[in-house]
Parts: sequence; C-alpha cells; structure tokens
Amino acid sequence: MISYELSKEQLELVEKSKDFAERVMRPVARQYDESCEFPWPVVQKAYEEGIVNGAIPKEYGGAGHSSLDGCLASEELGAACAGIGICIDANNLALTPLLVGGSDELKKRIFGQLVESRGLAAFCLTEPEAGSDAGAVKTAAVRQGDKYIINGKKRFITNGKQALIHTVFCNTDPGRGARGMSAIVVPTDTPGVVIGRELPKMGQRASCQVEIEYHDVAVPVENVIGKENQGFIIAMKTFNRTRAGVAAAAVGMAREAYDVAKAWALKRRQFDQPIVAFQGISFMFAEMLTKITASRFLVWNAAILTDQDKEVGTYSAMAKYYATDTAMEVATNAVQIMGGDGYSKDFIVEKIMRDAKLSQIYEGTNQVQRFVIAKNTLK
Repeated sequence: MISYELSKEQLELVEKSKDFAERVMRPVARQYDESCEFPWPVVQKAYEEGIVNGAIPKEYGGAGHSSLDGCLASEELGAACAGIGICIDANNLALTPLLVGGSDELKKRIFGQLVESRGLAAFCLTEPEAGSDAGAVKTAAVRQGDKYIINGKKRFITNGKQALIHTVFCNTDPGRGARGMSAIVVPTDTPGVVIGRELPKMGQRASCQVEIEYHDVAVPVENVIGKENQGFIIAMKTFNRTRAGVAAAAVGMAREAYDVAKAWALKRRQFDQPIVAFQGISFMFAEMLTKITASRFLVWNAAILTDQDKEVGTYSAMAKYYATDTAMEVATNAVQIMGGDGYSKDFIVEKIMRDAKLSQIYEGTNQVQRFVIAKNTLK
C-alpha cells in the first residue's frame, strides 16, 4: 500500500525546521534581501540548533538525514527566505561529493573540521566557459610529487567567500575532456586562493556568489575525492542527490506566495464582492495549488528513489524543473492577483518572484533538466 504519511520523526523535523524559519529567518528576510549582506548570525544560529549539515551522517557529526528528510526541511527554509535558505543548504551540495565518492579518512577529516569550526563549504564547478556544459572545465590540477598544483578560475560560487573548504572540480588529464576531471578538496586558507567580486543579483540577495581564482594552489594528493579522473561522475551523482532539495525549496517559495496572495484576495473587494468570487481569479488559485501539490509529490518521489539508491537523474530532473517553473509561475501570478500591492515591497511576493527566477537556473538550468529526462528515457 502506498502512503504519503510522514513518520513521527519526520513530522518533528518539519516542525523544527518551520519553527527555525519562522523565528529566526522570516523576521530578517527583507533586511538581508535589501542589504545583500551574508546572514552570518542566522547561519551560526542554524549551527546551534542543528539545522546545518543535515546530509552528513551522524558518525561524522551531522544529522544523518535521508534525502526525503532534507527535502522536508528545505521546503520550510525556502518558504521563509530562499536566499538565506540556500546559504544553509549549500553546505549539503558542497559536501555531497564527499558522501558519494570520498574515502572514510577524508570524510572524517573534512566533516570533522567543518562541524568543529561551524564552518561552511562551497561547491566549485561553474566557470566562465563551463556552465551547462560541465565537461568544459578548464581549471587544471597538475600532480607534482605528493601534491596537486591548481590553476584556474571559478564563477557564481555560492558561499565561496565565506567557506573554509572548496570542493573544486578541475582537469587532471585535460586531453580526456570530462573523463579527465577530478574533484579535489581545497582549504580556502591555502596560498594562492583569491576571492574575487561578488555577483550583484536580482534575487536571493542574502546568498553570496563570487568569482574565485586559483594561482599555483598546492594541495596534498590525499585531498582528491575518490580517484583521479572520476570528478565528472561524482558531480553528476551529486546533482542526482541534491536537485530534489532545490526543488523542495521552490515548493516552499510557491507555497508562501500562494498563501500570501490567498489571504490578500479573500479580503480584497471589488465590484461589491471579494475578488476570489470572480472565476478568473478563483481558477488561478486552483491551478496554483494543483501545481504546488504536484511539485511536492515529484520532490518526494525523487527523494524516496534517491534513498532507495534507484535515482539515476531522471526523476530529480523532473522535480527540479517542474517545481522551480511552478515557483516562478505561482509567484508571478501572486503579484498579478495582488496588483500594485503585489508589485510593491509592502508584500513579500515581489521578493519571491525575484528569488524563484534563480532557482530555474542554478544546479542545471531547466532546459538542461529537460535534456536529461529526454536522454534518459528516449533510448
């Protein structure tokens, strides 16, 4: 029998995440959106209350959440503030390569450092000429004795400025293209790591994306995740596991926009009646709620398949593109329904609309997600 009921522990996780989001994130969401400052006080509070590093197994100091657990938490954080939420969730993205390919010794060392220091990590794949085409990475790592010497440039790196650890994808065998890519852990205090400018963004302005340059950065060979030249496989396995979390945060954004617009529309009167009495408006709400519900079930399905080790990218791609497209559509419709109020900063829906746009782009554009689905199913 199929059941959508959550366990007692999962319900408690939802309540814990919702409480943190309501109490700590929501009151400062607009403040950090306007200032574009990194929300360090919120991140440190998240560490204190066990919100960070959900994906790290308990034996390494994390919460040991399943993929579904992580998605339940991400929906609540996304509903309060997608920008602050991604500052917290980006750690899972950066550390997942270690989970899927790292040795036990490397996991103990890196996870231990982060948990003890309450630090952050950054996932460093995108480059000026390598976005959707991850195999086009030009950053090079040349082995010299017991070290790798890394040179190159990364772009749009979330938490890159604040991180203690960079998970860097680079070429160790450039002649082999994607098959010559490796994933290497780089401590950010290593000489030669240069943090560049911050990206001025339309939405999710609480999170920080930067350019990073690596100039003759020397790291020990023990920092390679898995084996040399397995980086592309590790990156794809990482996305298969983390895209459901991006989709879950988008469900949260869409849910919040729907709730705000609904509360407003129930009170707003025109032509002597609430505007929800008009079919054109009521049908918009019906479609919004249907797509939010469908998105959530796509997220749960992808997460459950991941937990069963059955997800190969197809269903997480479905969840990611559909949920983030839905978040953008619902937020835009919420602004439209609320008219001038929706477009103003008096209500949060204009922020959600700006935040939702970025979710359609990062961790693989939604066009790439459709490509993945087609490639995996039209064989």
